[in-house]
Amino acid sequence: MKGAEAASGRGSRWQAAGRALRHRNFQLFFSGQLISLVGTWMQSVAQSWLVYRLTGSALLLGAVGFASQIPVFLFAPLGGITADRVNRRHIVIATQVAAMLLAFILAALTLLGKIQVWHVFVLASLLGVVNAFDIPGRQSFLVDMVGKEDLMNAIALNSSMFNGARVIGPAIAGILVAKIGEGWCFFANAVSYIAVIVGLLMMRVHSPVRASMASPLEHMLEGFRFVNRTAPIRALLLLLGLVSLVGMPYVVLMPIFADQILHGGARGLGILMGATGVGALLGALTLAFREGVKGLGRWVAWCSAGFGASLVVFALSHTFWVSVVLLLPVGYTIMLQMACSNTLIQVMVPDALRGRVMAVYSMMFMGMAPIGALLGGALAERLGAPLTISIGGLASVGGACWFGLQLPKIRVEARRLIIAQAMAGGDPSEEMTAQAVED
Repeated sequence: MKGAEAASGRGSRWQAAGRALRHRNFQLFFSGQLISLVGTWMQSVAQSWLVYRLTGSALLLGAVGFASQIPVFLFAPLGGITADRVNRRHIVIATQVAAMLLAFILAALTLLGKIQVWHVFVLASLLGVVNAFDIPGRQSFLVDMVGKEDLMNAIALNSSMFNGARVIGPAIAGILVAKIGEGWCFFANAVSYIAVIVGLLMMRVHSPVRASMASPLEHMLEGFRFVNRTAPIRALLLLLGLVSLVGMPYVVLMPIFADQILHGGARGLGILMGATGVGALLGALTLAFREGVKGLGRWVAWCSAGFGASLVVFALSHTFWVSVVLLLPVGYTIMLQMACSNTLIQVMVPDALRGRVMAVYSMMFMGMAPIGALLGGALAERLGAPLTISIGGLASVGGACWFGLQLPKIRVEARRLIIAQAMAGGDPSEEMTAQAVED
């Protein structure tokens, strides 16, 4: 009898962890994105290896990372106002089609033997512009698919899907690059976009046009003003921006670790990136099993500190399989910090401002990373990759300490905002409103 009850309890926990999948639209989104994101990660790893093979330069690795992500920092505000004024499903369809075309061009140039480094820079920059519209649009679109009740679970499952692909994609890319070259990875990514585009076209979702009488500039500034005057959201975004700036350059420097320090080659790069993805997947699943936002603020602080400490230890390792194991907590902690921050921000922000606030989130998470990549590449040329990564890890720990000191000051306002948005959604009794961001 006890065994049956335990099995029933486990079954109910798994059902709770996947509750956003009861929505047909999210099922279509989830299945299509899962296929597409495997291709995206294949292209990411293959592109890094292509640039490293063509140039052998840490600085250029950082520069390509900069070129691919700085457009998010520059153009995400335009993506944000678009997500708050235009049908969000149409935005996501348009960005996926554009990304598919860019991947086909990159594949064709590589397979025909015409690829040059400047081609990679141009195509990476154009993809960055696409992402500046895709990220705010897609993050805002989640609430249209599942409603506010299942929003946190949808964010967690979306992160799980992203990182499940992050495990599979780099492993496949490492094998394909070593066997048949980078071009087929780019081609596979281009084909994978078809799945998500078909899923989006099959959706029946209410995502109305959100008209605004304000000018686009005033509309954009309204989002920045809301973030600036809202202490909990401001603190979350500042910490996320710091960690992206000083911690995330480890990704663009990973080919140097794989080749020069750990002697694993392209296959080793795929394994290292896959290990980070395994940790991140576990982090996302940890959040998926949660049903309220109680204590997420403290999780953000601890995860930032854990991420920084894990990076420092990884930078000291010179043994391949030890380094693989050390990347598990790196992926776990950064994913939990990102997903917890995303969840807290989305339950605090009014829907009318959601696209613009998620644009600022994109600027901090994706937009600061290229600046860090460029600085990290330059530092690695002078100080070496291990010392560069260690400095970033220590700075992340410092940011976590600052955020931890802010928590007592921002809890009351965070709780008030969450309760206000739950009431606006028609469910003021939701458990998350009663226990929001408490210890």
